[in-house]
Amino acid sequence: MKKHMLMVAMAFAMSTQAATTQPERVAATQLKPIPAQTQAALWASRLLGRYHYKAMPLDDAMSEKIFDKYFESLDGEKLFFTQADLEQFSAARTKMDDAINNENLSIPFAIYGVYQQRFSERIAHARELLKTKMDFTADETMQLDREKAAWPKNEDEAQDLWRKRVKNDWLRLKLAGKEDKAIRETLDKRYENYQSRVRKLNNEDVFQMFMNAYATSIEPHTNYLGPRSAENFDIQMRLSLEGIGAVLQTRDEYTIIREIVPGSPAAMSGKLKVGDRILGVAQGDAAAFTDVLGWRIDDVVQLVRGAKGSTVRLDVLPADAGPDGKHITVSMVRKKISMEEQAAKKQIIEVKDGGVNRRVGIISLPTFYQDFEAKRRGDKDFKSATRDVARILGELKKDKVDNVLIDLRNNGGGSLMEAVELTGLFIDKGPVVMQRSAEGRVDVESDTNAGLAWSGPVGVLINRGSASASEIFAAAIQDYGRGLVIGEPSFGKGTVQTLVNLDRFAQGEKARYGELKMTIAQFFRINGGTTQLRGVTPDIKLPVTSDIDNFGESSFDNALPWVAIKPAPFVPLGDMKELVAPLQKRHEARIAKDKDFKFLQEDLAQVRKLRKDNAISLNEAVRRKERDAQDARSKLREARLAATATPAAAEPAPSPQGKEARSKVPEPTKPVKAVAAVKGSSRQDDGLQADERNLAAELAAEKAAKDAKDVMLHEAANVLADAVGLLKTDTRMALRAMPYMPATKASSP
Repeated sequence: MKKHMLMVAMAFAMSTQAATTQPERVAATQLKPIPAQTQAALWASRLLGRYHYKAMPLDDAMSEKIFDKYFESLDGEKLFFTQADLEQFSAARTKMDDAINNENLSIPFAIYGVYQQRFSERIAHARELLKTKMDFTADETMQLDREKAAWPKNEDEAQDLWRKRVKNDWLRLKLAGKEDKAIRETLDKRYENYQSRVRKLNNEDVFQMFMNAYATSIEPHTNYLGPRSAENFDIQMRLSLEGIGAVLQTRDEYTIIREIVPGSPAAMSGKLKVGDRILGVAQGDAAAFTDVLGWRIDDVVQLVRGAKGSTVRLDVLPADAGPDGKHITVSMVRKKISMEEQAAKKQIIEVKDGGVNRRVGIISLPTFYQDFEAKRRGDKDFKSATRDVARILGELKKDKVDNVLIDLRNNGGGSLMEAVELTGLFIDKGPVVMQRSAEGRVDVESDTNAGLAWSGPVGVLINRGSASASEIFAAAIQDYGRGLVIGEPSFGKGTVQTLVNLDRFAQGEKARYGELKMTIAQFFRINGGTTQLRGVTPDIKLPVTSDIDNFGESSFDNALPWVAIKPAPFVPLGDMKELVAPLQKRHEARIAKDKDFKFLQEDLAQVRKLRKDNAISLNEAVRRKERDAQDARSKLREARLAATATPAAAEPAPSPQGKEARSKVPEPTKPVKAVAAVKGSSRQDDGLQADERNLAAELAAEKAAKDAKDVMLHEAANVLADAVGLLKTDTRMALRAMPYMPATKASSP
């Protein structure tokens, strides 16, 4: 998926818990690579040139691709560099390969140095503009998405881009009711924070950006992970870490506690609460505190995280205390923390079908996770997506649900074997996916466990954010005729990656080279086709909420092509084709009368128009008119909803725990390029960014959005309820759709 690196320093991940190293303090001087990085680049190039599925030589042609990709990764929206900056380094276009081969990365680091300089100049210019009087009567617009725009020709053009950007930031706050003095203070502080964050980037960040420019120039899903990124990737896969159980976030120069995991050391201490500010961290019972005021969040996290059973002490300024308030010291013993927010969860939605209530069990799976290390060492309780889903299926059987829906929306994949084993819960035995190596060898991954964990009707809900392992599972369910796939076309990622730990090539025990996530194979459906580029096409099509042109495998200019191979030998379990037409017809008739879907269609139409226009007015009168029209639509919706409100029928999902929040600085009113939000209605624009809002209000808004009706999920449940009704009333259709079911065999004539 496309990702802009616009103001890469502006977006640091908020994370939980941490380890023990003192971070490198970064000055505003030129950053330089260290020997371990130049050596890691050389070893990575040898692996990529020899073992990658699409192995390409590191030559002058590749150098030109790296050059362009590196500039785009630093400044994807063309807001900092000028054309003259690119021309300054034009001689280096064919030298990036030499930089890697000769272990001399001075050129890419020099390019970053110019980026750093331009960043400082643009922010300084923005802050100066705040001292001037803004004219909102002029009839001018600002381009929203500049990814495909040309680089500014000169400084004057670059400064004008920032004039419009500042003007839009100001106008958003003005429309939200802020006075000029408050607007100046808010924006000056915002831009100062931008500058502060870019100063905190270190040579590992720069090296990782450069190496990813190289890796993604070969193929979109090949990446370099620096030592810290590799550690975080491992945490995401095993859904656990060792720490105190607090989600941390940066606000201003403080590290604050955003969330506390129930049952964790942070919760059990009884002394910490949301909003508390961490000013210092100390290891053990006697070590001195390290002052962390002004640190980047991942450096603080590294100090807080640590081995299970070890002690960490925090110097805390309570949330309700002033800047000079009394500090408290909180001592905790670290333990293993489970990130339950990313684990499989269930709920039940009841749907009225005439005079009958249909119970649809929903299993939401955000990722295909597995604790590889725990499994390797023989831990019988290792964390696994398949294990969790199997347990939930057992619970849903006891709940006597009529159908099960696996919600894979925005599930970007994970463990390939988890996808295979999860499929095995719904089929007896047989092939699930095929892998073809660069040499052309085809291996078949099969479910070898006899029996089904769930033999009843099943559906899979997907969207454009469903990728990789999600597509393997959905495709297998579809090819076996085992269930219905509902939603919109999936991402289209049909490639297999492996992690290579570069530390095996390290010269010395202390050198850390990071990891290479490298594409080594392409996977194919058991019917011989691939999900590459085309994704999985749903049986029942819901409204498309994504920007298909700019989000998905087909949006990459160097994605692998779609191909087909010989199908695997398999026996379909059923045939759902006869169900599709009547279910699609019922779906379309239902949403034509559904107010929630009418609102959704209106929102999608607005987003599509914004994408197409790719511009926003900077005229106050025009923007007020647009805002008033939006307010009127919102009020009309609220009135309609209030008039037709009925009690919710869904059982609530378990409370989220261990959520890993992420801090992002949004681009101003930019059209959605990824998956459009469809839960709840968007609140009025307050002109603020996430870390500028009151924390309590922000958390309350997030909770309200999470609790709002999920229109797509409820419609998918309606579709599956319809399917149960059709199968129960038409035994011939049931026999063709699910011939393996004892009930259909017994009731057939």
